[in-house]
Amino acid sequence: MANFFKDNEDLQYYFDRGIDWGPLVEGVELRNTDTFATTEEAVQFYREVAETLGAFVADEIAPHAAKLDREGIEFVDGEAVFPKTLARIFKKLGALDLYGLTLPRELGGLNAPIVLYQLLLELFGRADVSVGAHYGFHGGMAMAALAYSIYEGTTKIDPETGQVIETRFGDMIAEIAAGKAWGSMDLTEPHAGSDLGALRTRAELGEDGVWRLTGEKIFITSGHGKYHFVIARTEPTPPADAPPGAGLAGLSMFLVKAYDDPKKGKRVRYATLSRVEEKMGHHASPTVGVVFDRTPGELLGKRGEGFKQMLFLMNNARIGVGFESIGLMEAATRLARDYAEQRPSMGKTIDRHELIADALDEMQTDIQGLRALCVDAACNEELGQRYKMARDHLFAPGSAEHAQYDALHRKHAARARAVTPLIKYFGAEKAVEMAQRCVQIHGGVGYTTEYGAEKLLRDAMVLPIYEGTSQIQSLMAMKDALGAIVKNPQAFVARVGRVRWRSLSARDPLERRVARLEGQALSAQQHLMQRTAVDKLRALGGLPITRWPKQFLENWDPKRDFAFAMLHAERLTRILCDAAIARALWAQARRHADRREVLERWLERAEPRTRFLLDELTTTGDRLLAKLAQDEATDATG
Repeated sequence: MANFFKDNEDLQYYFDRGIDWGPLVEGVELRNTDTFATTEEAVQFYREVAETLGAFVADEIAPHAAKLDREGIEFVDGEAVFPKTLARIFKKLGALDLYGLTLPRELGGLNAPIVLYQLLLELFGRADVSVGAHYGFHGGMAMAALAYSIYEGTTKIDPETGQVIETRFGDMIAEIAAGKAWGSMDLTEPHAGSDLGALRTRAELGEDGVWRLTGEKIFITSGHGKYHFVIARTEPTPPADAPPGAGLAGLSMFLVKAYDDPKKGKRVRYATLSRVEEKMGHHASPTVGVVFDRTPGELLGKRGEGFKQMLFLMNNARIGVGFESIGLMEAATRLARDYAEQRPSMGKTIDRHELIADALDEMQTDIQGLRALCVDAACNEELGQRYKMARDHLFAPGSAEHAQYDALHRKHAARARAVTPLIKYFGAEKAVEMAQRCVQIHGGVGYTTEYGAEKLLRDAMVLPIYEGTSQIQSLMAMKDALGAIVKNPQAFVARVGRVRWRSLSARDPLERRVARLEGQALSAQQHLMQRTAVDKLRALGGLPITRWPKQFLENWDPKRDFAFAMLHAERLTRILCDAAIARALWAQARRHADRREVLERWLERAEPRTRFLLDELTTTGDRLLAKLAQDEATDATG
């Protein structure tokens, strides 16, 4: 009997040794006495869940992937309709109680860490990534509703046990946990994808105290569901000549119920579906257009907090895409290897030919590197949120415990923030690359539908687009890196010194190599910062010198001052990915000697790659920027 968990030694490593489960179990259980006796008992339960799902996806999803791809989702009488095969899969998932995996027990869930949920997304991704995408909009949306309620103060938590007494969206959460509903994130609009400041859907507060939304959202994954987290404009639209990002402050977050199903009669819709998109891939995941016409909605938090609340949703979603990408990468690598081991050519199977062997080795190395970074991000993101909740609800402000948990929250949140755009970028880009390699290794038959390689490529193509494009991830990573230097240049200089010292004096040669890679990442940031500073100083030439310090430190315009850095943002991101994965694998190698081999393979490929990227970053760009400046000047003069 196939099992996508049991046949993956690297994935099992994280259950057995790779993850420090103690803080996660403590964070999930808090002061609950009706719980596992030991951390080991909890981890055994998590492992059993993974084994159960590993068998399920191998037997109930993967064998039907081609059929799901052919059948797709139909649009009938204004509703998205699942084919029988897909409907049966989700009915069986409900029987496994997996929709409430991470929800508290008192709300009908299994009270598992979100890290476990993220790891399970990899299993879905290997079987059929589109099925996993829709699964994620069940428990993930229920947890989002609970989190929003906790942060706005509408959830009561027992400080003695840490259990939820009541919560604002209890009915919705119970409905999702039972498998009777799911949710969606409604952000994108026509002509407003990555630029959220350009959103036009409006929310107006009526005299009756009810918010009503009007507008259209497009490309909404699982948007045929009952519950929608919708970003809408509650404040005036900024003028056309407003600076970039000016419109973000006018956005608010709403929870909208799209329909009711009465016991008798037809469904009553408050938000309608305009279409089900016909896509290149992801055919088991509905992508729809949603129209709001004075549709009632509930404000989450305060007016103007929509962008901040969206980031909370997107952080976990982007980590989830990283795990989905690993699953698809596993599928592509295993399919390619299985074919190569059986396909004879020129006296031996093609997996023994050097070019193919090199490709397969790189694919396996990239999977293990990405998995290490994804797990690191997922653990830090969850611990950051758990410590924040404990700080706010279990300890009095001013107490030593409150200060301790605040420090822990900030530490883990910062770590998660630093690597989240990296795993979304690297995972999505590598998934496409590996799927294409899988097709190439299959040769002519890879271009046919017989083996399924082309399906993996079609499914992979959306990963660099949804939940924030690869280019948006690069810009985030670049702005965070350079912003940290501007905010605290002394800390950056100190970090450069520490890394340089480790690269020369560390006892372990692997640590020295990791430090040299980190040093190249810092050199890339330093070059971009120096170049940005030079351009900024050039722009200050017309001002009195006495005003330079204030203007230099405070009045930064990303569009004007970061042009050179923006041009090289993807190169910087790739360098940061190489260094971050090396750090994650080095942390594993320090604890477990058998992980040194994984790190060595990673460094073997990352070191020359980073040197090349750093050379590109430091020697190119001026010609194109000059051309862009000339074009802009020409446009300005008519």
